Amino acid sequence: MKLLRFGPPGHERPGLLDRNGVIRDLSGVVSDIGPATLTEDGLAHLRTLDTDRLAQVPDGARLGPCVTGVSKVVCVGLNYRAHAAESGLPEPAEPVLFMKATTSICGPNDPVQMPRGATKLDWEVELGIVIGRTARYVDQADAFDHIAGYCVLNDVSERAFQTESTGQWVKGKSADSFCPIGPWMVTRDEVPDPQALRLWLEVDGQPMQDSTTADMIFGVAEIVSYISRFMTLLPGDVIATGTPQGVALGRGPNHPWLQPGQTMRLGVEGLGEQRQSVRAFEG
Repeated sequence: MKLLRFGPPGHERPGLLDRNGVIRDLSGVVSDIGPATLTEDGLAHLRTLDTDRLAQVPDGARLGPCVTGVSKVVCVGLNYRAHAAESGLPEPAEPVLFMKATTSICGPNDPVQMPRGATKLDWEVELGIVIGRTARYVDQADAFDHIAGYCVLNDVSERAFQTESTGQWVKGKSADSFCPIGPWMVTRDEVPDPQALRLWLEVDGQPMQDSTTADMIFGVAEIVSYISRFMTLLPGDVIATGTPQGVALGRGPNHPWLQPGQTMRLGVEGLGEQRQSVRAFEG
């Protein structure tokens, strides 16, 4: 299944994408695509529906973040071999973890706002994991049982905030609109091998990133197991699994950073595409 949320910001309704690519309204079935819906029982109930009987959503409806009720966004840094190499850093011996504020979550096609004082805005296409079952000290062999599905995630970053001042990476990762997720969450059963997915990103039509999840240093199961040793993962939580090579940071000192007016287009094989325009801070 491809589960999604549609409607104005703050007033999204639950939906799904049917086999013909038509968005169907689930608001008469579930209250939202959140923790209760993402459990094994919740997803099993949705699989019994005759989607042809569900109301169609009018064309042009805004897509919101594909899940709600996210208690945390946990990110893995330097998790692609080629990205570590372009960064001039050794491959980490264990996953490098950091967080993004949940207030950074937005819809897959919502504008990305350049924060006040930003000078080095960057892109990062990533495979996102959505947790469906509470995970605490989970063995790697059992990790997939705790995953509800996967989504496209853009780990938008401000590199000066991230690396050129004191403190942790979270400052350069957490501005409003810095975590577009969606367009939909694809349930785990429809992604037989998450380590064999192409992911890519363009800026103004120019290819910037093009790789596969096979280049990950730590795979999906290991990531879920590892994180669950240090914190409890709850249904609805999102994990950003790292980005491949091709970010602005790795392209040399003279490569331009993202600027207002530019457009990012990105996707992960089988999980859909996102498109975001960059805007100057408003407000």
